[in-house]
Amino acid sequence: MEPTAWADLSLAVSGWGCVRNGRVLLRELSFELGAGQLLVLKGRNGAGKSTLLRSLAGLMPWRAGRLAWAGQTLAPSAAPYQQQLAYLSHQAGMNDALTALENLRFALALQDQAWNAAHVARTLATLGLQDLGARPFGRLSQGQRRRLGLARVVLSDRPLWLLDEPDNALDDEGALCLADMLRAHCAAGGLAVVATHRGLALAEGLASTLDLSNLPTLNTPPEAAC
Repeated sequence: MEPTAWADLSLAVSGWGCVRNGRVLLRELSFELGAGQLLVLKGRNGAGKSTLLRSLAGLMPWRAGRLAWAGQTLAPSAAPYQQQLAYLSHQAGMNDALTALENLRFALALQDQAWNAAHVARTLATLGLQDLGARPFGRLSQGQRRRLGLARVVLSDRPLWLLDEPDNALDDEGALCLADMLRAHCAAGGLAVVATHRGLALAEGLASTLDLSNLPTLNTPPEAAC
């Protein structure tokens, strides 16, 4: 999807509830994002940040709630929604034996994205990876691996980013690159939900914050989740 087509997109979540390992992590959670908006998830370990992102990405079930994408109620697993999101987890999801470029080519092929060499080169340069394309992924540092995962997100050209601790293992320069990526994505009309412990060096007013540690229902028995 071209960035010019992102202006009318929105994500609305209402009454969202998730149970993990027999424990209610989220209940009656609601938020809305419009084009160009970013939501930062905060909270202690175990508060439900990763669970929320995984459920929004359609990777784990939820117990209650409604998700609307561009005004249309959809299941997170529905193709029209899945084709609009890029998800970055704690794990890189890349093959150690393949080079950085080979991993990106494979990832984009899975998403049915055309390979644009110039776009790839610009993205890698922006993330300081311009000299590492031919290096096996298994030989990259943790910070370089994280940057390559971010490159995959950018190259997906999808409007909704769901990022779980994207600043993990990044040095200060990498964290600034991440902030620049998010600013550019939002400026193009993209949306993002980002979980972080460190905070993001973003311009004031760009992001809103949701602290999951402050939710009052974390210890509710599972049978009361819905």
